Amino acid sequence: MTTAQLLLIAVVALPLIGSAAALLPAPPGLRGSSPEQAVLRHGVTVTGAVLAAAIALLAVFDHDEPGRMQGTTDIAWIPALGIRLHLGVDGISLPLIALTALLGFLCAVYTYVVRPANATAYTALVLLLEAGTLATFAVLDLVLFFLAFEMVLIPMYFLIARWGGEGRGPAAWKFVLYTVTGSVVMLLGLLLLGVQGGTFDMVALAEAQGAGLTHTTQLLAVLAIGLGLAVKTPMWPLHSWLPDAHTAAPTTGSVLLAGVLLKMGTYGLVRIALPIAPDGMRTFAPYLAAFAVTGIIYGSLACLALALPSPDHHPGTKRFALPPSWGAGGDLKRLIAYSSVGHMGFVLLGISTLTATGVNGALFANVAHGLVTGLLFFLAGAVKDRLGTTDLDTLTRTAGAALYGRTPRLGGLLAFAAIASLGLPGLAGFWGELLAMLGAFHPADGLSRPAYLTYLAVAGLGTLLTAAYLLLMVRRVCMGPAGPYEEPLPDLRRHEYAAFTPLVVLTLVAGLWPAVLLNLTDPAVQHLLPGVAR
Repeated sequence: MTTAQLLLIAVVALPLIGSAAALLPAPPGLRGSSPEQAVLRHGVTVTGAVLAAAIALLAVFDHDEPGRMQGTTDIAWIPALGIRLHLGVDGISLPLIALTALLGFLCAVYTYVVRPANATAYTALVLLLEAGTLATFAVLDLVLFFLAFEMVLIPMYFLIARWGGEGRGPAAWKFVLYTVTGSVVMLLGLLLLGVQGGTFDMVALAEAQGAGLTHTTQLLAVLAIGLGLAVKTPMWPLHSWLPDAHTAAPTTGSVLLAGVLLKMGTYGLVRIALPIAPDGMRTFAPYLAAFAVTGIIYGSLACLALALPSPDHHPGTKRFALPPSWGAGGDLKRLIAYSSVGHMGFVLLGISTLTATGVNGALFANVAHGLVTGLLFFLAGAVKDRLGTTDLDTLTRTAGAALYGRTPRLGGLLAFAAIASLGLPGLAGFWGELLAMLGAFHPADGLSRPAYLTYLAVAGLGTLLTAAYLLLMVRRVCMGPAGPYEEPLPDLRRHEYAAFTPLVVLTLVAGLWPAVLLNLTDPAVQHLLPGVAR
């Protein structure tokens, strides 16, 4: 067994084993001052080991051949059904595995200091969630992909329902109902591909490039799989579970949900739908692009409406009437959640172009969104820890925010994350959206260029709206009178530095040196789409 095989197995297995071990009593010598402290330390240790294994996997990965599946393990599991324990990693999945391992470790470090109630169950659920996400990016069997995809459902439900804030019960149920419904439809599509293709092996099906699958089969498979994945992405109009889930979830739950769980949907489109059913994807690509740009505008307008001050708190100002689904007030976490709808729209637009440029942009935007939006949710949690609320009207009315004057480092970091999210050149958010729009400028042969030029223009408008609502949010949260204030607020603490600094550094590295990521993804994308010239 090679080093890459051992490391990939360790990355997938360690959090699963750690989740089970978290429920066991700690040995007396490892308990420390309390059982809660011991189990939180256990979470840091396990996620740290997973991150170390992921970094080692990056080191041993053959960067000269990122398009080749590496570290593969292929063992018969259910021979009668042709289902195998098949794992592997290439330039598409490796960045997502590393991102998941990093965010899991940073959440564990953050949680170790915050110390949620019932730390044992919390740690076990977070580790189980990490295990399911990592497995989703590593498995190469359609049935295993579905099982791993569903593995994250239960832990995220309990993280929201048990440790969430106001409205956590309905938000958790909405998350479950949407995801389960989408997954049932997706399972039908996966089974259709496996049965008609003669195998559930994703690598073999991808290499066949749709051979042996009729056009009707591909259409039905892409429709079913696409609907299931669109719920998790989330794609407009299947997104309405997301703002409620983010608003109610605890800080680490929001970070993991935005940072890695949303990536599972778009990853499935690239890994499964694009190479296995190319004819079906070509038929549905223009419709996917239309939904994508609609989501970009919808998410941006929702954020802009949430960012504007409420007339109830600021007489003389005007505010758009909010649809009921947008929520009653301007909440910072809700605004960041709706921004994800817009940002993931750029990911879907890149995929819909069926070009190497667009798909590379989608994969880059996936990673950038995980870094930047994960940082934004960490910062929103820091604001709530200090001020007791993330409601923008309350923060502005009481002058309780004014972060530049009260906590300059926290305020400066929030502004940094905001401008990274709006796509400022030199930061991670720029390249993915740019490449997705370049892909729309020259879509794949057979797609209507006038239609995609229209989508490009709409997406360009979305970038302007994104800048508007993020700058408005920064103005309301960070600016204001410098004092005096009745109670001083602590600036960034040590555990926050530990959790935030890696995301800041990687946001800068990805923005200034995009080739680090594109050199991994491009050969793998070219391998999946051998007929694509651009």
